[in-house]
Amino acid sequence: MNGLLRLSRLIDALTERVGKAIIWLVLIVTLIGATNAVVRYTFNYSSNAFLEIQWYLFSAIFLLGSGYTLMRNEHVRIDIISGKLSRRAQARIDIFGLVFFLLPMAVAVMVMSWPIFVLAFVNNEQSSNAGGLVVWPVRLLVPMGFLLLVIQALSELIKRIGFLKGLCPDPNERAHKPTAEEELALAIKAQKEDL
Repeated sequence: MNGLLRLSRLIDALTERVGKAIIWLVLIVTLIGATNAVVRYTFNYSSNAFLEIQWYLFSAIFLLGSGYTLMRNEHVRIDIISGKLSRRAQARIDIFGLVFFLLPMAVAVMVMSWPIFVLAFVNNEQSSNAGGLVVWPVRLLVPMGFLLLVIQALSELIKRIGFLKGLCPDPNERAHKPTAEEELALAIKAQKEDL
C-alpha cells in the first residue's frame, strides 16, 4: 500500500502541474476574447479563427482541468446524506462512486473518443466555418482530458483506501484557506475596527 500511496503522490504532483498551467490558459482566453471584441467593434473586423481558438482554449481548460478539480475536491457533490455520515462512511461512498461510476464512464469516453481524434487527424479535418481552424487538436483534448481524469481518480481511490487503513490523512478534509473575497472582507473589517 505504501508504494501505491507514493504513486498517488506522483499523480497528484502531475495533476497539480497541469492545473497550474491551465490557470494561464484562462488569462490567454480572456485576452483573446477582449482583443477580438475590441478589433470587432473598433475596426469592424472579425475572424472565425479568433472565435474558435477561444472555444478550443475553453475546452482545454474544462477537459484538462477535470482531474485538478477532482484532486482539489472542488467537484460537484450532493452532500445531503453523506455530509451527515462519518468520514469513514464518506470514504466508502467515494470508493463506490469512483469504482462504479467515475472510472467506468471516464474510461469509456476516453476509449470512444480516441478513434474520433484519429479520424480527424488522418483526414486533417478543418472547421466548417470560413477561416476556421484545424479540428484535430481539439479532438485530442477529449481523450487527453479523460486520461488525466482517470489517473487522478485512481489516485483518489488509493488515498481513500489508505485513509480507511489508517495510512494517510482524510483526503476529503479541506484545509480552510480564506478566499480572495474573505480576505478582502477581513481587511475591510480590520480597517473599520482601526477607525
